[in-house]
Amino acid sequence: MAKIPVYDVGAISGVKEDDIQISRFAPYLRVHENLRSAHKHTFYHVMLFTEGAGTHTIDFKTFPVKPYQIYFMIPGQVHGWQFEGHVDGYILNFSGTFLHSLLLKPDYLDQFPFFSGDVDEAVINLPEGLHKPVTAIFEGLLKESEQRERLSVDMIQVLMLQLFILVGRLSFDKDSTHANAYNYALVKNFQKLIEKNYRSLKLPKDYAERLFVTPNHLNAICNSVLGMSAGEVIRNRILLEAKRLLTNQDSTISEIAYDLNFADNSYFTKFYKKYTGQTPEEFRKGLRQLS
Repeated sequence: MAKIPVYDVGAISGVKEDDIQISRFAPYLRVHENLRSAHKHTFYHVMLFTEGAGTHTIDFKTFPVKPYQIYFMIPGQVHGWQFEGHVDGYILNFSGTFLHSLLLKPDYLDQFPFFSGDVDEAVINLPEGLHKPVTAIFEGLLKESEQRERLSVDMIQVLMLQLFILVGRLSFDKDSTHANAYNYALVKNFQKLIEKNYRSLKLPKDYAERLFVTPNHLNAICNSVLGMSAGEVIRNRILLEAKRLLTNQDSTISEIAYDLNFADNSYFTKFYKKYTGQTPEEFRKGLRQLS
């Protein structure tokens, strides 16, 4: 398997300057048959399925495709799909800066759990009451994208925010039943710090210091909100990046170990096997068999 392909919005849409692409899914899939196999994006990627079956794999976790299932993906995630029969729905691709002209908060999207990078938060089976409202928003996005009337970009941005807020409320309601506002905010800040520092900071105490809490307090909050220790949250992010890097067959295990700031290849291999049950090479062998 060759180096995993990485696409930007312009490469997918065919218009180099584009920061946004909106399409029905069936014609999008016909044009981009190559996207069935594992690949990455540099952009945000939202998919709503209205018809079809099969599987969709995001960051090495596989989900059965169902009608009125919506996927939210952030830049850098690895995904691919295997469909059965006719599949349709909608696709929304946009760059990280597309909404900046409308919003004063460049990190606005970070408040939505489905844009956190947590795969389990990113796949949502819409309740029946949201089927028509969400479909109507995607139809509105298609109309504005195709007609390009005055202020169409503004309307597209507004419709996108309406979609995110409408679906986000499902996650907000769920989260509010499991954690108070302080605990939830602390965990989210912890996860943001991990995203920026997982290569260099690997111990809970390093993050606790930056969050102005004790390691024991951080650990207790993570167990309460996420059901896992602070150390496990850090390890999971390192392991995810290791898997992403291992999909590139051109990189050696030693290079990946160095990239992730491990002392040597041996230490990285022991770490990886301890928490995944297989060596990095065994993981790669499984990828080759699937390709």
